[in-house]
Amino acid sequence: MVAWASKNGRVAVTGGVRTPFAKLRTALCDVHVTRLAQVALQETLHRVPWLADRLDEVILGNVVMPADATNPARVAALYAGVPNSVPAFTVQRNCASGMEAIAQGASAVLHGSARSVLCGGAESMSTIPLLFPAETLGSMALLAKARSPWQKIRAIASLRPRHFKPVPALKLGLTDPTCNMMMGQTAEVLANDFGIGREEQDQFALRSHQRATAAIESGDFEDQITPFYAGRHFKPVTVDIGPRADQTLESLSRLRPIFDRRDGTVTIGNSCQVTDGAAAMLLMNSAAARGEGMEILGYVRGYATAAIDPRRMGLGPVFAIDQLLQQTGMSLNDIDLFEINEAFAAQVLACAIAMNSDAFSQQQLGRSGALGTLDFDRLNIHGGAIAMGHPVGATGARIVLNLLLSMRKRRAEFGVAALCVGGGQGAALLLQLA
Repeated sequence: MVAWASKNGRVAVTGGVRTPFAKLRTALCDVHVTRLAQVALQETLHRVPWLADRLDEVILGNVVMPADATNPARVAALYAGVPNSVPAFTVQRNCASGMEAIAQGASAVLHGSARSVLCGGAESMSTIPLLFPAETLGSMALLAKARSPWQKIRAIASLRPRHFKPVPALKLGLTDPTCNMMMGQTAEVLANDFGIGREEQDQFALRSHQRATAAIESGDFEDQITPFYAGRHFKPVTVDIGPRADQTLESLSRLRPIFDRRDGTVTIGNSCQVTDGAAAMLLMNSAAARGEGMEILGYVRGYATAAIDPRRMGLGPVFAIDQLLQQTGMSLNDIDLFEINEAFAAQVLACAIAMNSDAFSQQQLGRSGALGTLDFDRLNIHGGAIAMGHPVGATGARIVLNLLLSMRKRRAEFGVAALCVGGGQGAALLLQLA
C-alpha cells in the first residue's frame, strides 16, 4: 500500500467519542449544534488524553450552519476549552461533512503542517429553522424603514396571509435544486433502475434496527458514547434514541410511500431518521503519538471523493470506493468491514447490486469486470442510519469511529466507510488497524 504515508509517519487515530444520536424532537431537540460539538470535542480530549493547548487545529463538519454561530467549529472549540490561539474551521460536503473534516485533518497531519488535529461533525436537525417566503422581506423592509404612522400602516397593509406561511428549511435542504428532486425521490429512481422491491427494502430496514438494538443491548456502543445532559431537568441521555427493538416487517409494510404515492417503495420506515448528534476524534502524526506513549487505535490510509448524476446520488459510494481502491491498489476482497451510510435502504441495496455487476463496472467505472461482492455480514454490523439516524454533518464522523472500534473488537485489518452525498457525490475513507 502506498497511500497516505510519508517520511514523517502515518496518520494515527488516538481516540474518539460521540454523543448519543437522538431522533427529531426528542431528548436533544433544544440543544444548540455548538453545544453538541463541544461535548464530543471536550470528551475526546479527556479520554485520549491530550491537552487542548497542544492542538494545531480543530475541524468540524456541519451542514446547516446556524446564523448565530457561522463558524461552529470555532465556537464549539472555544466552548470546549480550546485556547484562543488554536485555529478552527468548518467544512460542508453535505452528508459527508463529518468525514471530510477527518480527511482534511488527516491531510494536514500527513503533509506535516499539523501534528495533532481534533476533528469531527455535528448537526442539530431539530433546530433547523422555519423561514418566511422571500416576498415577505419586501414588506418587512418597508416596515423597518417606516418613520411616520402612515408609512407603518401602509407597510403592514401590504402584508398578506401567504407572507406568513412558513417554509421548512429542512425540506429545502433535502431538495436538490439542480434536478428539483428530494433525496427520497432519488432513492425511488435507484429502486426503479435496479428493480429493488418494497419488501427487500423493508427487510433491510428491519435488519438495521435489529443490529442496532443488539449492539445497544450487548454494550457495543458504550466505549464510543458519552452521556449528554439535556432538557429542563438536565437528565442524562445515554443511548441512541431511534433504534426500535419491537420493529417488525409487518409494521414496516403498512407504511405508505412518501415520495411517489402511486408506485413508490420508499417509506419513512426504510429511510434514514432525521436526528441530532455529534462525533469527534483526535488525529496525530504516528511517530509523535508513539513518542508521547499514546495508544493508537488505527490509521487513516486513504480518502476519495467522486461526483455523479445528482438524480442518482445514492450510487456515490460505489464510485468513491472504486477510486479509493485504485488509489491504494486494493480490491474489495481485501476489506474486512464496511460502513455505508443508510440514507435509504434502496440506495444501499443499489450500491451492492452495482458493485457486483460486470456491466455497470465496465460502463460506469471503466473496469474489466465487477468491483466485487459486498458481503452483508461485513456491512453495517451494528446497523445504520435507518435505525440510528442521520444528523447530516455528524454521520461521516460517526461511521468512521464506529468502524474503527468494530475493527478493533474483531481484529479486522482494513475497513472502508462511505457515504452518498446530496448533489451527486460520494466519499470513502480507508482505515487500517494499528
